[in-house]
Amino acid sequence: MNGPRHTEDLLIVGAGGFARETAQAVRDVAAADAARGLPPRWRLAGHLDDDPALAGRDVDGVPVLGGSDRVHELRSARVVVCVGSPRDYAVRARLVRRLGLPVNRYATVVHPTAAVSGSSVLGAGSVLLAHCVLTAAVRVGSHVAVMPQVVLTHDDAVGDFATLASGVRLGGGVRLGRGAYVGAGSLVREYTTVGAWSLTGMGSTVLADVPAGEVWAGSPARRLRAADAPALDELRTDGEMTGRRPGTRMESPVA
Repeated sequence: MNGPRHTEDLLIVGAGGFARETAQAVRDVAAADAARGLPPRWRLAGHLDDDPALAGRDVDGVPVLGGSDRVHELRSARVVVCVGSPRDYAVRARLVRRLGLPVNRYATVVHPTAAVSGSSVLGAGSVLLAHCVLTAAVRVGSHVAVMPQVVLTHDDAVGDFATLASGVRLGGGVRLGRGAYVGAGSLVREYTTVGAWSLTGMGSTVLADVPAGEVWAGSPARRLRAADAPALDELRTDGEMTGRRPGTRMESPVA
């Protein structure tokens, strides 16, 4: 039998939009815990951001404690890395590699309104924001960003470091490669593969496989060009990253 749950400190690496959304999700988890008469799962210790201009400031009431390397000083805190944008969606992978933390340092944050089936699994360091749905036997890797109102249906598999922007819908059996970025409102046809470090533009309708390292957009989506250099650099270094493999089962909704 498990003993009483203890509140742990949580550090959010990054202080931009995704990091702020994750901080709000952590607050919402705490509120849901309180409503159930439970102690809070996390104490939001602060943001870590490598922009020196942010050090010592508050972001939405949460202090910026310094740069990301402070994770090595604050050893008792759990960590979630919340950086990245369509302009450089490989930055999260680079930062995780640079920090070199063991897997058990990473938290997995799931907003209390997310619906995660018992047959679905999440990797370490991933974040699911409000009103996401994982229906049946969905596998989400490590350090994956799942934005609000994303729907992942039966047998979908999402690789490490992928980003699913708000309102994405994946048909059953879709495979998203490592580091893939799926733009807001995109629809991906069932049993389609979106290759590693590729990007699909917002509002795209993906009806055919997207090769690794390419940018596709439109309805139906078509190739526009090769991905930008940061993503292609990560494509070339695939296999060097360490951490929990996609599909590793978490022990609780937030691990």
